[in-house]
Amino acid sequence: MKKFTVAILLALGLNFSLPCAALAGFPEGANAYNARNYALALKEITPLARAGNPEAQHLLGLMYYMGRGVTRDYKQAFGWHLKAAQQGKADAQYVVGAMYYTGNAVPLDQKLAVNWFRRAAEQGHGEAQHALGLMYRYHVAGVPGDPVIAYMLWNLAAASGNHNAVGQRAAIAKTMTQEQIEEAQALSRTWKVGTPLPMQSKTGGG
Repeated sequence: MKKFTVAILLALGLNFSLPCAALAGFPEGANAYNARNYALALKEITPLARAGNPEAQHLLGLMYYMGRGVTRDYKQAFGWHLKAAQQGKADAQYVVGAMYYTGNAVPLDQKLAVNWFRRAAEQGHGEAQHALGLMYRYHVAGVPGDPVIAYMLWNLAAASGNHNAVGQRAAIAKTMTQEQIEEAQALSRTWKVGTPLPMQSKTGGG
């Protein structure tokens, strides 16, 4: 459990960057944020966030979480991320899941954490796939222990560039049978972004 919690906190810390591909619709604010001109970023994105733009809501949530351009306020961070998450923003869904899992600014709720991680993971979010894989590996938050599903999720996360997943996958492979590894590889190949992730495997349960 301790290893899992530490991994979640590390993964959450790695999430706070703004990919250029997500800048459409608010380039001035996003560019200002990336240039560390947080006052200008706040001025540009706040109206967009209030108008319901999920990209702006996510960025504003990051600013409140990190205390950049505003006084650090985890409740505000959660509120803005939740708004974006409810509109399908995968990065925000991941942060909401992590905050529920750690009980940061909200009551600790592992079931909700799993739900949000899964929603982000099903959109191809590498950090969420990594986190969900940890849950299957360590049998926490009501998730059944299943090395095959964990391996599959880390396979997907590794393909998205998550380096932590690469190490986790290599470690768990040493404990798995060849049949289990083959099933995990097959699940990885056939799964498509935007479709439900499997809840259990044929060879890894129990």
